[in-house]
Amino acid sequence: MSAPSNPAKFDELIHAPVRLRICASLAPLQWAEFAQLRDSLGVADSVLSKHLKQLTDAGYAYVERFTRAGRSHVRVALTVEGRKAYVGHVAALRAMTETAN
Repeated sequence: MSAPSNPAKFDELIHAPVRLRICASLAPLQWAEFAQLRDSLGVADSVLSKHLKQLTDAGYAYVERFTRAGRSHVRVALTVEGRKAYVGHVAALRAMTETAN
């Protein structure tokens, strides 16, 4: 039997509640606009910016700034490493809950 391509690994950086929710929100998407993400999480710009900075510094997220029709936009995506870390973290959480029962 082959080893799983993405082993379960608890990730303390992702585990913080807002960062976990950011990753969960971004995981099914190619990217999300900053304002959409902020509104769906119900947090202030500064809170989202702080947590995104931590995720980008770790290489887990990518923030792109661009202008469209004369308006500034910011969009956010998980990197390949970020997706792997998120999936591994969720797997570790599931493993913990399975052993607790």
